[in-house]
Amino acid sequence: MSVRTLVVDDHPIMRQGLTAMLTATPDFEVVGQASDGVEAVQLAAELRPDLVLMDLRMPRLDGVAATEAVLRDVPTARVVVLTTYESDDAILGAVEAGASGYLLKAAPEEELLAGLRSVVAGQVALAPSMAALLVGRARRTAAQADGAGVGSRDSVSSGPTPLSPRETQVLVLVAEGCSNREIGLRLFVGEATVKTHLQHVFEKLGVGDRTRAVTLAMERGWLPSARG
Repeated sequence: MSVRTLVVDDHPIMRQGLTAMLTATPDFEVVGQASDGVEAVQLAAELRPDLVLMDLRMPRLDGVAATEAVLRDVPTARVVVLTTYESDDAILGAVEAGASGYLLKAAPEEELLAGLRSVVAGQVALAPSMAALLVGRARRTAAQADGAGVGSRDSVSSGPTPLSPRETQVLVLVAEGCSNREIGLRLFVGEATVKTHLQHVFEKLGVGDRTRAVTLAMERGWLPSARG
């Protein structure tokens, strides 16, 4: 079955271009288009899409607030932010609101479609430059914590990782976009074992999905081997 998709962008040309790209792809079906965040929330509640492509900077209601509202009304939907805006604060804001991916509009069509399919499959979709920004933020946070001394908020959040070495390996591979099957092949374990490790990671970090686990671990400097 095709993935029912809502396209949200305040620029008509970009909105039409994304719609045309998805319409020409058999596994996606565009069920609606919205020109701002308010319209996106209304259409999502009405159409119940499987996937929402969300612009970040829009009038009336921006992409972060719209993502949060859409997922409150349609918790089964997956939201992917598509933008030209490269800011680690914006990335974290979108992910904290519940977005399952963050991709750049300027990316090649094949890269965009691969990212969307990854999200539909339950994986993380971060553009390489986005992942690099998050890793850089994590390193800055860790450096600030080292200089702030014991007892500061940053030093607590950037302390020793609660993850085991194997759990860290699994999360690094998740950050690289690997599926559970691919992680199992890389680490020579079964998919069930990978799922168990991920469940332990979720419990330790207090999160419920792969995307938030990766971004939180990056923010706290717990994935030193991740690369963008």
